[in-house]
This record gives sequence, structure tokens and C-alpha cells, in this order.
Amino acid sequence: MSVIDINEIFASNVFNEKVMKEMLPASAFESLKKTIDNGQPLDKSVAQIVANSMKDWAIKKGATHYTHWFQPMNSITAEKHDAFISLSKDDNVIMEFSGKELLKGEPDASSFPSGGLRSTFEARGYTAWDPTSYAFIKNDILCIPTAFCSYQGDVLDKKTPLLKSISAVTTNAERVLKILGAKDTKTVCEVGAEQEYFLIDRDLFLQRNDLKLTGKTLFGAKPPKGQELDDHYFGTLKERVANYMKELNIELWKLGIFAKTQHNEVAPGQHELAPIYTTANIATDHNQLTMELMKRIARHHNLVCLLNEKPFDYVNGSGKHNNWSLSAGGRSLFKPQGNPNGDNQFLLFLSAFIRATHKYSDLLRMTTATAGNDHRLGGNEAPPAIVSIFLGDEITNILYSIAYNNEISSIEKRLFETGVSSIPKFGTDSTDRNRTSPLAFTGNKFEFRMVGSSQSIAGANIIINTAVADVLSEFATRLENASDIHIEIENIIRDTIVENGAIIYNGNSYSDEWVIEAKRRGLSNFKTTPEALPAFIEKKSVDLFARQKVFTKTELLSRYEILMDEYTKVINIEALTMLEMAKREIFPACIKYENELLTNINQIKKLELRQLLYKNVYDTFIKIQGLTEDLLECTSNLEFVVNNYDESYTSLRKSMYQRDNVIPVMAKLREVADELETYVANDFWPFPTYKELLFSV
Repeated sequence: MSVIDINEIFASNVFNEKVMKEMLPASAFESLKKTIDNGQPLDKSVAQIVANSMKDWAIKKGATHYTHWFQPMNSITAEKHDAFISLSKDDNVIMEFSGKELLKGEPDASSFPSGGLRSTFEARGYTAWDPTSYAFIKNDILCIPTAFCSYQGDVLDKKTPLLKSISAVTTNAERVLKILGAKDTKTVCEVGAEQEYFLIDRDLFLQRNDLKLTGKTLFGAKPPKGQELDDHYFGTLKERVANYMKELNIELWKLGIFAKTQHNEVAPGQHELAPIYTTANIATDHNQLTMELMKRIARHHNLVCLLNEKPFDYVNGSGKHNNWSLSAGGRSLFKPQGNPNGDNQFLLFLSAFIRATHKYSDLLRMTTATAGNDHRLGGNEAPPAIVSIFLGDEITNILYSIAYNNEISSIEKRLFETGVSSIPKFGTDSTDRNRTSPLAFTGNKFEFRMVGSSQSIAGANIIINTAVADVLSEFATRLENASDIHIEIENIIRDTIVENGAIIYNGNSYSDEWVIEAKRRGLSNFKTTPEALPAFIEKKSVDLFARQKVFTKTELLSRYEILMDEYTKVINIEALTMLEMAKREIFPACIKYENELLTNINQIKKLELRQLLYKNVYDTFIKIQGLTEDLLECTSNLEFVVNNYDESYTSLRKSMYQRDNVIPVMAKLREVADELETYVANDFWPFPTYKELLFSV
């Protein structure tokens, strides 16, 4: 077995700082560094030098084409490939790549979601190079990360507002740090996205139209075994899965993606990959690449990677834990330096996060709202739809003691002891972990657990960055006008806890008691996408994004329309897929099995076999016959509500129609079909069952 030299392969397909330093003239490299680090405009002459070096490097790596790699408003990435070839004056082929081609591309802008920003006939769009995210080679294509906008300058992607939000939060953080007298105020927004996913056998996948068309199972009876025994979580990797993960890691490392942790998740067939922290912009690009590679590499092992939030009922769904932090001078601003009680800088930034998430909790919930994630949130497997923060007892006590002049309750520091002398003792953390919290403080960062597994993390980070930036700006203004900064810091912390402490909850977020308590505290509980999305266009949100120059009102409205439209279309596709499977697969299978049973009944009767056998077969026939009639009725009902849909409805009314009329009928159809599955013989059931899908890899 060949040994993998990670140092040799890591970032081998990335045009990163190391490569640029080797290939670019010193002056060009320094100019580009100023653009990357400080946002200084890049000289066109330098762009030409970079383009030439990038082309030469890519060709040596086997690339023949380049693409402006961008992230339109549909949670996936887009690319249009152009070859490096050009014609010389003597009609020979030469390899060229100009600075202009590096800086700007012109894809069609009319075929991507725009939420009304573009008409079909308005096709021109522009992509613009993002120098802060390194170019890379994928499938022998030089991929250049870019922003995407329309001919009129309307923002049509997820990267541009993310970059604006990063600028807003770091600028305001630096403003606060300067007031506090920090030596190093250069602030970086950092993110790490833990990615959950399912792996199933590809041959079985191809036998199910629901998986092929929607990425999830729309039918499926509960298997005899699910995750009840907790035997899959952190269990030994099966050889096929381990081989998949090995190849995935290698390909991710080649792209400079910091794949660190891999393990089995709770549900059978479910797994997780977690990277090391990096800047929010690069982390977002990396997560998009990770999802793409997960799907592509699965095919090499005759597997399919499912990223839908709830591909199987009765077992846990998949999320994405978005670990967010700010750092300055290489140190997290959310990590106490010594005793948290005496660390004003830590407590001030912590207060900013608490106030931001309470004030804009509806926006945080909104950014995780999708048809798929609605099935996951609150299912005693994921965070609920109620946004709250877990801080742990020690920090909560400190904040409340400042707010209400209480004495700080002592938290006993204890040693971890097992009673086995050979096992070393060590100090435990000051608080336990809370896996049920939507937003958990984990010592130096906040883990936002509501993001769906298929979603881009750009949306969540745009909201967090913008909300925190706004509160930091508010705090900075108060500090700048204060006669005594230390007294004002204490006042800010006190005001924050008094006004925003309702969002702090260290208990069990899965409990029914918390739902009641959260309502008493005035926290919202938007269980579905149509309830959650309007928060995006409320006046409070419009004003927030305008103040921080992240979105215009028009851009917010367009994204609201896109998200509403996506929800409506996803539910419609699922309903149509259910109808097709019920009518063309499940119903014929039931009729076929009924005929088989009827033949057996007549044979038993003719041969005068045991009465008990006759009764059992006859009762089964009657049961299936009755359920089949119910199936036909439910199918007819679903057809009616799908066809009764009015295209003239507003986007909100369309989504509410799907939620209130289509989804309940879909659920009833599934209930009947799943019961039929438990009666119809395996040889007659038309597609693989949960038992096969979840336990075949």
C-alpha cells in the first residue's frame, strides 16, 4: 500500500500564496498581497502578470480550460469553461489567458434565479475575480472564484453579500478594539462547517424515483431496526465507507481544504466530515467544493451521497454545524484570557453576539428555512425552530451577576477521575456540552446548528456577520461618547442581559417545557418556511442591511421571492413524484399481489386445506384490498390539491397553499402506502425498502 505524503499533496492544486510568491515578480506579488490583505484595488498590469503565471501553472498541472467559478442564488455552484487556446496570425494555436479574462467574465444571467431582478430577455451578466479566495484546479479546469452580478449591477450571487458582511463585522470589531486600546486590531472572521451526509448503494438508489428526483424517500415503512441501539455513532467504519472517505480526504487536501475529522453519525448510513477553521469566505467556498466532491467521489465506490436534510423518516436527518468566530492577532475574541469575570474585551464581544442574535433571531431562523430543513428542525434530533443560546453555567452566572448585582455563584473545578489508577486525572471543563442548543458557545466560538446539510453556509454567515456588525457599531458609539470606558462597558453588559437575556437557555431545548417557556419569554417559534421567510423583508431587516451596506431593499425582496419560489417548487416536485410512484409502481404491485393471493385462496378452497390457512390468506387479501382502495382515494385527493393550485397567487400564498393543503395530503398518502409495504410480499414491492437502503453499505 502506497504511503500518502500529505505535505506533498496538500494544496497541490491551489494557486495559493506559496505558488504566487514563487512565480510572480516581487513587485507584482506585493501588489496582489495588498489587494488580498487590505482590499487595495489591483492594477490591470499586475492582473496581466498574475493571469500569465496562473495560466502557465495550470497548464503544467494538465489544465486546458479555465472557468469563472461562482455561486448563484440556488445553493450550488456554476461554471462555464473556456479553453486557453487562441489563433495566432499564422493560424496556429497558441495558449493565452489575459488579465481582462482573469478579472471579468460574461455568463448568461437570465437563466439563474433572480427574484425579479432580471427578465428572461436580459441575458448579460458579469463575473468578477475574488482575489481573496485562491484559484484551484478541478477536473483539469482552472477554477477562478468570482462574484456574479447583472448588467445593471444587481448582485446575483451569495459571495458578494458575504464579502460585504465580512467587511462590516471586521470593520466594526476593529473600531471597538481600537477604543479598548488593543495592540493588534486586524480582525478576521473565521468559520468551520461540519458536514453531515448519508451514503447508500447506487444500484438501490437507481431503483427509486423519489431518491433520483428529490434526493429523499417519499415512501418507506419503518424498518425493524433503526438507530435505537446507538451502535452506529462513532462505530468502526465499514471498508467501503472507509475507502470512500480516504479518497475524499485526498481530493479535498489537494484543493487545500482542511478536512480534519471523519466518523459515523447517529443514523445508519449517516456520516460526518469536519474541517479546520479558516476565513469565512474561503470556508464557504470550501464547503461548496466539499459537497460537490462528496457526490462525485461516491460514484467511484458505487455509492450515492445524499445531502437532503431528511432523506429517511424514523432516523436522524442531516445538518451542518456552522462554527463562527472573530479573531484578532491570531487569538479568538470569544476566548477569555484567564478569568472570564475580569476580561472586559471578552465580555463585551460576548454581549454583542448575545444582543445581535436576540435582536435578529427571526433572521437567523429564516436563513435555515427550506422545505427539507422543515422536516428536521425540532424533530428531537436537531435544534428546535426556536433560536436560543447556550453559554454554560459559569459565563451565564458572570453575566447575570453584572446585570443584577448578584454574587457570582462558585463553579466547582473538579478533576476527571475514573477510579482506575492507570488512567490519568485531568481538570474538567467548567460546563457540560449541550447538544440540543441551536447556538452553543463552545469555549472560543459559537456553533450554529440549525443550518441544513444541503444549504450554502453563506446565508447563515451573512446574517450573523451583519447582525453582530450592527451591534458592535452601536457599542462603539456608546464607548466613544463615554466619560469612563470601564463603567460604560459594565453598563453595556448590564443593558444587554436585561434586554436580551431571554435568548440565553442552558437547559434541554428538545423538551416540551422549553416550548412553553420560550413563548413566555417572547421568543418566536417558526416551524415552517412560509412562517420564517417574511422576516427577511421586515422593516427592521431592511434597515439593518442598509445600515451595514450588505443588501439593498430590492436585493432583499429578490432573495425572498427566490426562497419562497424554491420552497413551492420543491413541494410540487415531491407531490408529482409521489403521484407517479403511487399510480405507476405501488398500485400495480398491490393489484399483482392481490391476484396472487386470490389464486392462493381459490387453490386452498379447492383442495380443502386447513381452515386457519384459508382465513389468514383471505384476511390478508381483504386488508390489502382495503388499503389499496385507500391508496387510490389518497392519490385522487393529492391530484386534486396539486391541480387546484392557482398560479396567480402571491409567492407567500403559494407557499402557504403547499404547506396547508398539499403536504398534509402527501402525508396521508405516505401513511397508507407505508402500511401496504408491511403487507405486500418483498418480491412484489416495487422498490428497495428502508432495511435495504440503510443497511446495504
